[in-house]
Amino acid sequence: MSAPDESLVQVEGPWTHRSVHAGGTRFHVVEAGEGPLVLLLHGFPQFWWTWRNQLVSLPAAGYRAVAVDLRGYGGSDKPPRGYDLPTLAGDAAGLIRALGESGAVVVGHDWGGLLAWTMAVCDPKAVLRLVTVSAPHPRRLRAALFGEPFGQLRAASYALGFQLPFLPERRLVARGGAKVGRMLDEWSGPGWPEEDVARTYREVFRIPTVSHCAVEYHRWFARSQLRPDGLRYARMMRKRIDAPTLQLHGALDPHALPRTAHGSGRYVTGPYRWRMIDGAGHFPHEERPEEFDAEVIPWLADPEPGR
Repeated sequence: MSAPDESLVQVEGPWTHRSVHAGGTRFHVVEAGEGPLVLLLHGFPQFWWTWRNQLVSLPAAGYRAVAVDLRGYGGSDKPPRGYDLPTLAGDAAGLIRALGESGAVVVGHDWGGLLAWTMAVCDPKAVLRLVTVSAPHPRRLRAALFGEPFGQLRAASYALGFQLPFLPERRLVARGGAKVGRMLDEWSGPGWPEEDVARTYREVFRIPTVSHCAVEYHRWFARSQLRPDGLRYARMMRKRIDAPTLQLHGALDPHALPRTAHGSGRYVTGPYRWRMIDGAGHFPHEERPEEFDAEVIPWLADPEPGR
């Protein structure tokens, strides 16, 4: 079976595809609407298309929505290094400036959520409001991985296998990306994903070097925990976040456990809101897009979200 190319990410819709350069890296972005900028950051094992519903609903509500393929994914550059969270946060902050803005609402899911938490600490002026989806604060995640061997550590045990060289990325793309499809199915709630949705994610993940780059995110996070760079990162993330923050989580999420995510608000001094979406697993913005948008869009429009 031949490997697909980057043209697969050029999915047609009521949006525009283009390339934007930030910090020496080329990013594929998808843009729709006019108004305040909302930057949408995807997670593993997906790409910008995970936000296809919000690329319609946010422009309809008066926002400029921009979904990006993160470093190493989809149609963006795939350099051999730079898959640590501080570097990725620098990518996203630079992208906001390259899009002509000094700050944006940042919405991040899964790894995109960890990245968004990091942005709010590293470059707080770039994050006007923060929405994290299925993403515990990195310090909450770290504590749960060390402290709950039969809870969060077991839920994330797949990532332990990613520490091996070469083999994990090969397994991810074997048999047409079947393992990617299984992850989507096992991490979601009932009734998702549809076969065509899973097929799209499987095919795009098979673009050359995407699987390796995606695994590098996990390798850095795991291996850095006892290294100087990881310890510096953990200390840095003690800093409290001033940006208004909305944290959304699927009630049925078996991957990032709700009890791991709950309590992340201790790292936020600004207005903070925690919401669970019933019936959703790890992908609430896709599994329950109407409920997801009903939480996000009114919160964005509220001038006093802390009331």
